[in-house]
Amino acid sequence: MNTTAQGVAGTAAGPAAPAAAAAATLAAAPDCADSTRFRVLGALSFSHFLNDMMQSLILALYPMLKGDFDLSYAQIGIITLMFQFTASLLQPLIGLYTDRRPQPYALSIGMGFTLVGLLVLAVAPSYAFVLLAAALVGTGSSVFHPESSRIARLASGGRHGLAQSISQVGGNFGQAMGPLAAAWIIIPFGRPSVAAFSAVALLAIAVLWNVGNWYRLHRIATAGKPAAATAHRIDLTRVAIVFSVSVLMVLVLFKSLYITSLNSYYTFYLIEKFGLSVPGAQMYLFVLLFSVAAGTLLGGLVTDRIGRKNVIWISILGAAPFTVMLPYANLEWTGVLTVIIGLVTASAFPAIIVYAQDLLPGRVGLVAGLFFGLAFGTGGIGAAVLGKVADVTDINYVYKVCSFIPLLGLLTAFLPNIEKKG
Repeated sequence: MNTTAQGVAGTAAGPAAPAAAAAATLAAAPDCADSTRFRVLGALSFSHFLNDMMQSLILALYPMLKGDFDLSYAQIGIITLMFQFTASLLQPLIGLYTDRRPQPYALSIGMGFTLVGLLVLAVAPSYAFVLLAAALVGTGSSVFHPESSRIARLASGGRHGLAQSISQVGGNFGQAMGPLAAAWIIIPFGRPSVAAFSAVALLAIAVLWNVGNWYRLHRIATAGKPAAATAHRIDLTRVAIVFSVSVLMVLVLFKSLYITSLNSYYTFYLIEKFGLSVPGAQMYLFVLLFSVAAGTLLGGLVTDRIGRKNVIWISILGAAPFTVMLPYANLEWTGVLTVIIGLVTASAFPAIIVYAQDLLPGRVGLVAGLFFGLAFGTGGIGAAVLGKVADVTDINYVYKVCSFIPLLGLLTAFLPNIEKKG
């Protein structure tokens, strides 16, 4: 079990002798479950936590921004669109480029964009600068997600579902912390206090630099060696693979659209329908996002055991009865239902990512870029459209319309069974 102790801290130590020793150890490690680098995965998860906590500050600031700049719901949706469209546009391109030309320290550079975006948001004098800040944070996200997914797979030791969920769950917990940070720090001290979170960005840059050191040493240790074989051969035609990837992308599209309808307007929904205060609504948003984080980890834990397709079935369709009931629930049941919805819906994403990586071996960055990018892009467009609908009707109507989206998970039936029996 000494291989699990390989981590970021040891590889960052510097001179040639320790680096050579670490590289030699990596080279000798077997490609099996026991060689899972949990310290590397932990560093990725922690960095993902910091990254998404900073990103979710934008989401948590929506009530304050709405008041500061007298924004409509449509303009709130455009902020989400700017952040998520920037991320979705760049992620596939960055993933494709780094598949061919790996960049060990790209994660640290991407975090620098997030740092600048937070500083701009803290002092933004107008709505246009808020949009600029959202675009900068989105650019940082476009680098982070494909590269963190690639390194998670390299550090997985064959336990791909577990590795993806560990990497992703940090981001989900970070999203959950955003509303708490807003309620405890930003709302009492005002929007300029966002600048204090630049220290969080600097910490993330330092951690990711160490991850880059591990990645560089891993490449040295494996240089000239054949790539590890996939768990089993995918016996599908090119047309079948393209069709299957397309189905997975459609599933992510609809899943992201529904999650965005919750995330972007949940606080407004609670304030308008139940008369909650802003801090009270933020606490409910925290509970929702915490359940999404727990669902992501749960999905990764069971994906390697019961299979990718089974998890997708359970996750996407399992949420449908609860989403249909949500618009008609009282405040107490709204909290209960959103926890269940978050848990069940979020468990699909690690399974979808690993399923797509199995279909497209050697294209880890491209897969992550496509799917994370699609999720961001869909969420951004959906937020803008739903904001316009909310302006014309009301928030409760938006939730009624979106409640049927999970039923489109029936498309899972078109996915082939690609996993080994037993």
